[in-house]
Amino acid sequence: MIMFLMGIYLSTPKTEKASEDGENDKLRFGLSSMQGWRASMEDAHAAHPYLDESTSYFGVYDGHGGKAVSKFCAKYLHQQVLKSEAYLAGDLGTSLQKSFLRMDEMMRGQRGWRELAVLGDKIEKLSGMLEGFIWSPRSSEANDRVNDWAFEEGPHSDFTGPNSGSTACVAVIRGNKLVVANAGDSRCVLSRKGQAHNLSKDHKPELEAEKDRILKAGGFIQVGRVNGSLNLARAIGDMEFKQNKYLPVEKQIVTADPDITSVELCDDDEFLVIACDGIWDCMSSQQLVDFIHQQLKTENKLSAVCEKVFDRCLAPAAGGEGCDNMTMILIQFKKPSNSPDASSVTNQPQSSAQPSEADRSSETIESK
Repeated sequence: MIMFLMGIYLSTPKTEKASEDGENDKLRFGLSSMQGWRASMEDAHAAHPYLDESTSYFGVYDGHGGKAVSKFCAKYLHQQVLKSEAYLAGDLGTSLQKSFLRMDEMMRGQRGWRELAVLGDKIEKLSGMLEGFIWSPRSSEANDRVNDWAFEEGPHSDFTGPNSGSTACVAVIRGNKLVVANAGDSRCVLSRKGQAHNLSKDHKPELEAEKDRILKAGGFIQVGRVNGSLNLARAIGDMEFKQNKYLPVEKQIVTADPDITSVELCDDDEFLVIACDGIWDCMSSQQLVDFIHQQLKTENKLSAVCEKVFDRCLAPAAGGEGCDNMTMILIQFKKPSNSPDASSVTNQPQSSAQPSEADRSSETIESK
């Protein structure tokens, strides 16, 4: 394919979709991803209906500057959640928050450099590629032992982490408890009686809380972008914006510190959507909820519903909305046999329920 517009877009979109379906006793899910008009695919995702015997984990990671960081999160973030002390103590929110921040720590140094080099599609951006691959004392089995993520001496021991980055929007479900952690502008939306409830906030630089942190940390906002380049205020990676040694991680120009939202699920809850901004640029939360309800009347395969969303959003020509990578996970809650069908629709106006403006919010949507 011939690339144009400075190499950002393809001459024709790649509309092949990678899709998956699965379930457990409480829910079923479908997911799909599509490269679209973009010159490369930088999204990643994770779907673990059995993170353990009582917990499910779903995450969407939208990379920028390459796919290495999003792939890193898809590989390691859920493992860190599962093995954290807070998780073992039953504190899902704290385990998610610490695991988001742990990603930045793990991507530093020799071992982080090597892992990113293997996962990334733009390895040449990380200096000394050949030297790093030659110096590789650890086996692949050792690389999979997350708890043994020890510092390694080597050519890239002083590597401070990648200048590429990724959003992370994660939902963890245990029993009737849903906990959402978000950093960036991927979004999680709950459909309750046909009404869209945003369970995450798009971390754009112009938001007052984000702008305040950016300016206090020595950054600036230009044309809606952090330091004139990044159109996100929170992300994993992007270490060039996290170099102030006098500030904690949550107060850096860009931070991986997530908002945390907790919800008690009820019988009125039909499904949950996690998707990257390639979807939300084209549809509002309520528009997507309405579209899904309409599709579920005739389509039982959830990944097929995701694919139809992509077809609905894909731009007819390169440039503007509908040209980004697209990734979406649709999670439908199973109903007891005596409950109404999960795909029934109750038309209501769009919810204004949003997490608070605090750096880390926690809210419960009241059952109606």
